[in-house]
Amino acid sequence: MVSRVIPVDPFDLVVFGGTGDLAKRKILPGLYIRFLAGQMPAESRIIGAARAELTDEGFRALVAAALSEFVAKDKQDAAVITQFLGRLHYVAIDATGEGGWPQLASLMRTGVVRAFYFSVAPTLFGDLAERLHAHDIADEHSRIVVEKPFGRDLASARALNAVLAEHFHESQIYRIDHYLGKETVQNLMAVRFANILFEPLWNAQYVDHVQITVAETVGVNGRGAYYDKSGAMRDMVQNHMMQLLCLIAMEPPYKFDPDAVRDEKLKVIRALEPVPAEDIVRGQYRGAGRKDGPEAASYLEDCGNPQSRTESYLALKVRVANWRWQGTSFYLRTGKKLRARTSEIAIIFKEAPHSIFGEDEGWKANVLAIRLQPNEGMNLTVMIKEPGPGGMRLTEVPLDMSFAEALGEEGMDIPDAYERLIMDVIRGNQTLFMRGDEVEAAWAWTDPIIEGWEARGDKPRGYDPGSSGPEDALMLLHRDGRRWREIRE
Repeated sequence: MVSRVIPVDPFDLVVFGGTGDLAKRKILPGLYIRFLAGQMPAESRIIGAARAELTDEGFRALVAAALSEFVAKDKQDAAVITQFLGRLHYVAIDATGEGGWPQLASLMRTGVVRAFYFSVAPTLFGDLAERLHAHDIADEHSRIVVEKPFGRDLASARALNAVLAEHFHESQIYRIDHYLGKETVQNLMAVRFANILFEPLWNAQYVDHVQITVAETVGVNGRGAYYDKSGAMRDMVQNHMMQLLCLIAMEPPYKFDPDAVRDEKLKVIRALEPVPAEDIVRGQYRGAGRKDGPEAASYLEDCGNPQSRTESYLALKVRVANWRWQGTSFYLRTGKKLRARTSEIAIIFKEAPHSIFGEDEGWKANVLAIRLQPNEGMNLTVMIKEPGPGGMRLTEVPLDMSFAEALGEEGMDIPDAYERLIMDVIRGNQTLFMRGDEVEAAWAWTDPIIEGWEARGDKPRGYDPGSSGPEDALMLLHRDGRRWREIRE
């Protein structure tokens, strides 16, 4: 099965921070892949903007090196790369001064989409927005893309929203969360709202509980100083996992429209109950004992702060106070240096109200597992009779759909999240981007949780690298008569 590639309109995309790590790893490789696929019109242009004094040729050489390193070898077509590099330009810019802005203004064209990617620190958002308008580079039809972290609490998020709102309408602001660009995340909406099989069961009457897991095998070495100021709550739960929770718990929007979808997500966030202390487990990974090398370091060594109380692991039991989910628990967990790298949403359905089979016949609850990484896909476990003459014993089998296998591994390329989201910006589709009031509502729920453990002086629990996290996290479910799903690739 070959995916349909729908070209976007011609555009000028300015990448502020165009020489930075995110641009080299994700933004520019993603744009090249869309160019290779025929989705990016030949007359489109990409303009890198950063402090470094580079010529167009110097920037093209930098991008060529990035493509060589971060694009799969089987997609590195020399002729196409040459054509792509020909669409690139560069301007040395002073984000807080006047240097480079007239040159950038002279490069902008009329009659094409103008988009500006703020791949820079949030402290520069206001300066960039102000100068884009002062030099008549942005107009009422332009779009800006802003990366997380979008604030570190409610007050700073409101301040950032206010700064951007001085120069751009909400309809022009694209707050990017790459988790929402994953194919499986979008398929979650399709599975729920396009199949009568699931939606009638998607409520507290039939769902026992939901588990959302984002596990990583790496530590924070290399970015420990940054991470120690955020922790798992700010880095993962308040944004990525919050969005996954919203897509699971939201009501059907009246139509598939950006604001209709985001209205329903906002209702979920506002319906989240406060989380009591006993429903929170925080952890820090220990050192790896006898092993040598950077991977053997503990969290305290990686962050360079022996007194740190920042969490590298977080588990929460969350409740949504509405009719659909009253009494249903949502268990969220995320952490560094865990057993395997995996992101999964698991819907665990309730047991049948009456079983005609005995308790020892192997009956288990049905589970719909949605894998975000690796090997994106969905798995629904159902019960069947165990083959053989041994009587009526039940066994669990998966109805498994790996997207690569189901849709044809060779004929169906699944776009990277950044590829999809940048093309959505050019199309003017905000469905997969967070709205300002969503961000503020998420912080309004998050802030009291963080303030609570800081006021209590809670110290994170230690856990071993390669484990499933702190032992206390197991008890979070055990006391409810449940168990975490195994963390595995």
